[in-house]
Amino acid sequence: MSFLRHGLVTGPVLGALWMVILATTVAVAMSFATGEPFRPVIWLSLLWGAVLGLMAILRPAGPAGAWIGAAAILAGTLAGIGPMGIEAPVVPTAIAGAILGAAFARSMLAILGDCPPGALTRHEFEAAVIRFLTGFGYIFFTAIVLIPFYVMVMTSLKNQSELLQNPLDFSIDLSQGLGLFRSYVELIRDFNFGSYLWTSFYVSVLTVFITLAFSIPGAYAVARLRFRGQALMARSILLIYMVPMIVLALPIYIAFSMTGLRNTIFGIVMIYPVTTIPVALYMLQGYFRGLPHEVEEAGLMDGLSRLAVIWKITLPLSLPALASVSLYVFMIAWNEFLLAFMLLDDPSKFTLTRGIASLNSSEIPRQHLMAGAVIATVPIMALFLGLERFMTKGLTAGSVKG
Repeated sequence: MSFLRHGLVTGPVLGALWMVILATTVAVAMSFATGEPFRPVIWLSLLWGAVLGLMAILRPAGPAGAWIGAAAILAGTLAGIGPMGIEAPVVPTAIAGAILGAAFARSMLAILGDCPPGALTRHEFEAAVIRFLTGFGYIFFTAIVLIPFYVMVMTSLKNQSELLQNPLDFSIDLSQGLGLFRSYVELIRDFNFGSYLWTSFYVSVLTVFITLAFSIPGAYAVARLRFRGQALMARSILLIYMVPMIVLALPIYIAFSMTGLRNTIFGIVMIYPVTTIPVALYMLQGYFRGLPHEVEEAGLMDGLSRLAVIWKITLPLSLPALASVSLYVFMIAWNEFLLAFMLLDDPSKFTLTRGIASLNSSEIPRQHLMAGAVIATVPIMALFLGLERFMTKGLTAGSVKG
């Protein structure tokens, strides 16, 4: 492996591999965006990447040499000998070539950094490899997240004739204006999705409140108080997750049917906290243990009761943990499907996931199913992005001095 630690080898190797990654990424992105057949040509990608990687190491024209290589990629793409095989009009071809060239030039400057054309130190070699792997990781995991979401959104904006004509064309016709959102309008108007949204929202909110009402005192007791069986309780909080929910499905169905709780929102609100309280207990008791004892002891010495200490001191200091647990519990309740599918039969009482499952039928256009999935996904994404800062902000900083 020592021969790799030479600039004239490291540059072409990383350049060739990076070109394959970028050519594949740009080809997939352009295919989704335009509906035209873009595809990477592996051997040409390796060749282009090796040559331009060598240029990046030698720097024949300084940093501007990388952008000369970007222009060469654009010219090669238009001439049909670039890293991508394209059967598309000139404008999309030029856009693809420009994006690929600019991305490769900018990223290779960052990956290779100041690596010399001669022997590399271990630090220089490892730094270049780490930057390469970091870039690959960003692209790979971003693609895993964005591609399914993109396909889901684009499909929801199609009409039936467009889907039948070319199911793999994920471009959209912006000339339709607000007509693109016809599937969403039809879901609310014809499929009662407004009711599903409202049901899922208040069921999830009730689940959060019930979960916190039980998990806060329980977690505080495990973290702060001393009683017989404390250690056993602390270790066994998550035992319920060792039993798959599908194993409990039949007993729950029988019990709810016999008690008249099946097909009721009350029954759903009762069973959801059973699945969320253990994880909330586990998360909160770990956080409570990390809070400084001195603050609570000072409150007790000032004459506060234990409940007053919890209310006035512990909970305000625990807002990041409470926000994190609330968001996590809300997401569990919002996305829960098995119990809702098993216990709810009345469409007027469907939660959102149960309502989306009812769209999975050959009689209902596929774009309506995708629109329902978008409606279920976007609120959770917005909620997470809105509360993310509360999940990471440490409010205990400076609570104890000296």
